[in-house]
Amino acid sequence: MSAHQLCIEQLDVSYGKRRIIEQLSLTGVCHGEVTALLGPNGSGKSTLLKAIAGLTPARGQVLLDGADLLTASYASRAERVVYLPQSLPASVHLRVFESLLVARRASGNTSRQQDIDEARALLERLGIAHLAMSFLDQLSGGQKQLVGLAQALIRKPVLLLLDEPLSALDLNYQYHVMDVIGQETRERNMVTLIVLHDINISLRQTDRVLMLKGGQLIAHGAPDQVIDPASLARVYGVRGRVERCSQGSAQVMIDGLV
Repeated sequence: MSAHQLCIEQLDVSYGKRRIIEQLSLTGVCHGEVTALLGPNGSGKSTLLKAIAGLTPARGQVLLDGADLLTASYASRAERVVYLPQSLPASVHLRVFESLLVARRASGNTSRQQDIDEARALLERLGIAHLAMSFLDQLSGGQKQLVGLAQALIRKPVLLLLDEPLSALDLNYQYHVMDVIGQETRERNMVTLIVLHDINISLRQTDRVLMLKGGQLIAHGAPDQVIDPASLARVYGVRGRVERCSQGSAQVMIDGLV
């Protein structure tokens, strides 16, 4: 087991007496890779991200490059880990460009001109430069998700945790955002975990897949090795198959329920 990756050892997370994640262990989540978290509703995907981010009590170990995030101070964890929830707070009356500068300065000593240049570049890269002077509380749900991603990326995390960042986006932006996330992950050598519901996007645009059900890890590995009829039946309760389209891309076809 390499120290230069994200490793989880015997992680337990409970809400009251209800255990959400049970004895979850994981290795091989590497820098420079996008890892998708897949599973049905209530399988523990969002809870796992929150536990890694230190937002919900957990037992066990979450090791990022050998350092345990669960015992780290809030300040040291915030320097390395950024968690993006499904939606931004609704009542923040701040311009988009200002919100990026605030997010960048929250990460430590910065140069004002460099912050401005990076904010502009990120907005351009995400295709939302036209929103720079708009107020956050006047944006649509999809626009807020894009701004939230920009806020997360400008903080330059080592570990990026994204909870359903595509849920309010149209088809064009879903693929555009996944391209940007992949490029940023590789260029910055980040560890990126992303909760997704679209299995075909996971199959085509992520490096690894974790499949969860009932708070337990069912499968972990390369998408084309993990996503198969057996795992689709076990995790989702559907009869499915993976086929190649006319251009050679893999896609999941669902034939019915198990």
